[in-house]
Amino acid sequence: MSGPHPATGPATLLVIAKEPVPGRVKTRLTPPYTPMEAAAIAEAALADTLHTVLKTPARRRVLVLDGAPGPWLPPGFDVLPQGSGGLDERIASAFAHCDRGPALLVGMDTPQLTADLLMGVGRDEYDAWFGPAADGGFWALGFGEPSRAEALVPGVPMSTDHTGAVQRRRLAEAGLNVRDLPVLLDVDTAADAVAVAACCPVGSRFATTLNSLAEVGR
Repeated sequence: MSGPHPATGPATLLVIAKEPVPGRVKTRLTPPYTPMEAAAIAEAALADTLHTVLKTPARRRVLVLDGAPGPWLPPGFDVLPQGSGGLDERIASAFAHCDRGPALLVGMDTPQLTADLLMGVGRDEYDAWFGPAADGGFWALGFGEPSRAEALVPGVPMSTDHTGAVQRRRLAEAGLNVRDLPVLLDVDTAADAVAVAACCPVGSRFATTLNSLAEVGR
């Protein structure tokens, strides 16, 4: 069983991201997009994600970044470097920055994310939160006690069509009471980008950027 539940309250919200540098981000968008256009799409997705997190009640907001902050970063975030190792190890180390109490980590690839999807996390008396991605991965992962990440995330195979299933199974096998968040589509390919833009909130930087590139023509 999961044991005593930690104190509930607004969660620490973590965004794990890579600096949107051409040639280093969203390389699967190239082609049809150029590396510079792919980086602009990534920057818009990251900015939308950060502003959504700003709208969500939180104990603390943290950007766990591979790279350096840029003008896309709004005020209100602590910026910390990512740890070393594979993505599984970097996700686990991100939770190490959190004090005792609920914490939820999201990525930068779901700009359609809304504050409503995150409401209640940390105050709903669950031990863990899990947001599956349509490609078999996950877009969100959270723990009522962040130190659990050290044992439950490293070793999960990343970037496969069963990453999410393995991670979700680990949570269940640890006896955690898990709240499953809605399935979201990650932006990996150009087709994904178009589909995600269509369901982004009004005023989305991501949709605006994608539409502006479409007007230029491919």
